[in-house]
Amino acid sequence: MLTPETARARILAALSPLAPLPGERVPLADAVGRALAEDLVPDRDLPAFAASTMDGYALRAADARRAGARLPIAFEVYAGRPAAAPLPPGSCCRIFTGAPLPEGADAVEMQEEVRRAGKAAVFRRAAEPGRFVRARGSDLAAGAVAIAAGTVVDPGAVGLAAGIGRAELVVRRRPRVAILPTGDELVPPGSIPGPGELVDSNGLALAAAVREAGGEPILLRPARDEAASLAAALAAARGADALLTSGGVSVGERDLVRAALERAGARLDFWRVAMRPGKPFAFGLWGATAVFGLPGNPASTLVTFELFVRPALRALAGLPGSGRVVATGRLAAAQEKPAELTVYLRCRVRPSGDELVLEPLRTQVSGNLSSTTGHAALAVLPPGRARLARGARVRAILLAADVRHDG
Repeated sequence: MLTPETARARILAALSPLAPLPGERVPLADAVGRALAEDLVPDRDLPAFAASTMDGYALRAADARRAGARLPIAFEVYAGRPAAAPLPPGSCCRIFTGAPLPEGADAVEMQEEVRRAGKAAVFRRAAEPGRFVRARGSDLAAGAVAIAAGTVVDPGAVGLAAGIGRAELVVRRRPRVAILPTGDELVPPGSIPGPGELVDSNGLALAAAVREAGGEPILLRPARDEAASLAAALAAARGADALLTSGGVSVGERDLVRAALERAGARLDFWRVAMRPGKPFAFGLWGATAVFGLPGNPASTLVTFELFVRPALRALAGLPGSGRVVATGRLAAAQEKPAELTVYLRCRVRPSGDELVLEPLRTQVSGNLSSTTGHAALAVLPPGRARLARGARVRAILLAADVRHDG
């Protein structure tokens, strides 16, 4: 069995020829959270004109070399309304924040430093060239790279793109992810299961996880544990950037997914990882489609998605890493585990001074749906140890944006 770290490295290495996906042009509002596929380069200076950064008076600095200079007020300039004429020599003009400097002016004095005297302005101090002036191109020069390709678009990037006149951005395409639950026992959500039947919860949970990771889920109808049903379902998944199957990758007589994938032409790299939950996990390539065979137990499905599928989908989308923070915390309770496995413990998180305390959920049974929610971290219990004492320091993958407010 591979270690989780080795499995993740092999997945990302196998996807490197496919990642990132090609770019597509989208409206600014749809670009947030996606990776730029090309440099954002303005074709004009930003700002495109010299402007005042204060309410005050624009002038030539040479006309007020000393405190007490008195200059006639030639006109007023407002934001959005450029001056109709150049500033006459030896005069000033009333100007407001954001208004363009009239031709000839090279300085602004704030109104608090100016006294009005009828139709003239008296300056309390000497003027300085460039004072309270936002120069043309002082933010960005035309032709300079405003945001480099590969950068993740945030709200500020949207504002910047709009400010330089863009209504669209070219970003990496979101990976299209086919999701195939498997099992004779599955019935659709909303159904009342009969004896021996289960509602298909993994399909919807995985679709939500794919969206949260930046992909576009394609939820297929569950396939039965039959070769023909699996073959038909796999045919419907062709062309997706990734395929997630749930269940059927273990070693039981009815675990047929691995064989069905291989018959369809997929080449599986591995199918077991030394971890809990999630040991029966498969990965391979089916042409240009990344194939992930996830275990069927709900917690195992989501933990393996978090560790292996999430970083893979982000790589395809041109996004860096897993998007998660890894911190160190202390276990709130002693834990026993198989020494040969890495165990991922679903935990609540609370602060204690400058440290994080990791409180395991009441149940860690991977088949219990209640154990798939209500936690903010996966505590990583390393291999080589069968018991960890209360207070032991371990790494934790933080799943919540702000664990300090986790209940």
